[in-house]
Amino acid sequence: MSQPTVIARIGKPHGLRGEVTVQLHTDEPERRLAVGAVLDTEATSGSGVPRALTVRSTRVHRGIWLVGFEEVPDRTGAEGLRGTRLVIEAEDAGPAEDDEDTFSEEQLVGLAVHDPDGERLGEVVGLVLGPQDRLAVRLTDGREGEVPFVAALVPEVDVAGGRVVVRLPDGLFDLEG
Repeated sequence: MSQPTVIARIGKPHGLRGEVTVQLHTDEPERRLAVGAVLDTEATSGSGVPRALTVRSTRVHRGIWLVGFEEVPDRTGAEGLRGTRLVIEAEDAGPAEDDEDTFSEEQLVGLAVHDPDGERLGEVVGLVLGPQDRLAVRLTDGREGEVPFVAALVPEVDVAGGRVVVRLPDGLFDLEG
């Protein structure tokens, strides 16, 4: 059996009617989160989260996707969904070749980070999704930071080769906390 594909991760509740924020992991939120769509869930065992949720409503508020589910009528129920992953079976996700410039967090985490001259700088430790997606990178000296995931700064992603090339702007990782 294949590994499910994550469509979104549920964040915090929004308002009183059971809406939640979602961190998208799909380029097709309008289709994947359409009203009436039934999505399987992955949640902590014993959390009480239903095995599937039916989309009741979707909207974008200040650049953040908000989703309501038929099974969750209020804020209390929405709070219990925090951290739940919304998934579909991999075969339902469509061919991975649809967009050669689209990568999942699972594909990116662990890739070696190199500069354009080939010097190893560190590794990818996460993908931060938002209005501007960012690669979370841990440098070889232990410092961590985020690099905007745009072609100008990340000109090459070679999943099969296990590496990504980044052009780090001067000072990007030099901030002291």
